[in-house]
Amino acid sequence: MISPNLSAVFYLISGILFILALRGLSSPDTSRQGNYLGIAGMIIAILVTFLSIGNFSVSLVYVFVFLIIGGAIGSFIAFRIPMTAMPELVAGFHSLVGLAAVFVAIAAFLSPSVFNLGEVGNIKLASLIEMSIGVAVGAITFSGSIIAFLKLRGIMSGAPITFTGQHYLNLILGVAIFLLVFYLCKTQTANIFWILILISFLVGVLLIIPIGGADMPVVISMLNSYSGWAAAGIGFTLENTALIITGALVGSSGAILSYIMCKAMNRSFFSVILGGFGADSSSKDTNDSKEQKPVKSGNAEDAAFLMKNASSVIIVPGYGMAVAQAQHALREMVDKLKKSDIKVTYAIHPVAGRMPGHMNVLLAEANVPYDEVFELEDINNDFANADVAFVIGANDVTNPVAKTDPKSPIFGMPVLDVEKSKSVLFVKRSLSPGYAGIDNELFYKENTLMLFADAKKMTEDIVKNLD
Repeated sequence: MISPNLSAVFYLISGILFILALRGLSSPDTSRQGNYLGIAGMIIAILVTFLSIGNFSVSLVYVFVFLIIGGAIGSFIAFRIPMTAMPELVAGFHSLVGLAAVFVAIAAFLSPSVFNLGEVGNIKLASLIEMSIGVAVGAITFSGSIIAFLKLRGIMSGAPITFTGQHYLNLILGVAIFLLVFYLCKTQTANIFWILILISFLVGVLLIIPIGGADMPVVISMLNSYSGWAAAGIGFTLENTALIITGALVGSSGAILSYIMCKAMNRSFFSVILGGFGADSSSKDTNDSKEQKPVKSGNAEDAAFLMKNASSVIIVPGYGMAVAQAQHALREMVDKLKKSDIKVTYAIHPVAGRMPGHMNVLLAEANVPYDEVFELEDINNDFANADVAFVIGANDVTNPVAKTDPKSPIFGMPVLDVEKSKSVLFVKRSLSPGYAGIDNELFYKENTLMLFADAKKMTEDIVKNLD
């Protein structure tokens, strides 16, 4: 068994490695190194936890059994999951973090003496507060992540689910949680503890169901933050330094990322949480006007001709590219364009896809050089000088209505200025709206050529015509 002082030193080293991992993950160039540092930090934390177990011979057997089971399940899922399903996988893993926090809190409440927290009915006040907050945030994280998973997976509709008085109900339940925590600390009654858990589960559901598909990147980062705070709260209960540090890092980084994503959409964090954005605002008038507008459509041969005669092309990837698994075909197309001395760059919108960094991950999978990938603020001015903008599966993030229609649900959201290019090639299956449920004015621009097809099939056909 390792001494407490030595454990603290190793936990500190583990925490430093986690901080360095986050720093590495902040850039595509150092992301692999960041992952390795994070893995090293976690290995140290797990080993120290093993060596800190009091009844080593008995307890370690249980730890190893569940570690092997959980590791096997996680490895199986990781190897089988396609990149397109990564957002729902992340949401699913967030739910497990929240559920783990709930289970640990329940165990600590029912058997406080095992955790050196006192006796049943006489738990230390500080520990009870930490436990209550941890179980509430964990329950909210679990049920909220499950709803996010169902929406991302398509099992539940991605459209916002709202009803009259919804915000007031959320407010009442939020106040109820604070009151229950207060009375739990005062009376330490088991019934109040279970009611607290149930209401927290309900709040998690009510927080996520009114959020539409357009806000899924924010939801993912927000739930990531919740899972971190839940872990930190339970870390205080268990007096585990590594869990506190790790939870605080995940919680704070997730909160910062949520802020960045909201800023990218020009929305306040509270407007997203309250379900004020992403609603289906398409109307009969919108649909009627869409039918009356002329649309120019073309084929792979037309697209190849335009790109072969261009001097610069900007690629705008979106979730449609992810669904079609078109990133490798796209890379092949770009390689052929480069051989003809055509300048090609990639424009990434912060909320393209269904989770933060989704497009970056897919492009990295296809070995796209990092120095060719640019964020919105770094490349938006280049569209005016581009000969062709090749939009593959993106929708709301290219919609000019965000700059012109105050009544639009995406008004004020920074979008990629693809319409300023000389020609726009828009790969999409149909004229259906994006996650925000609104028509895209870019479809009907004079310089837009719609390529109605599966993203991968169309890109492969373009590659053939580039020969």
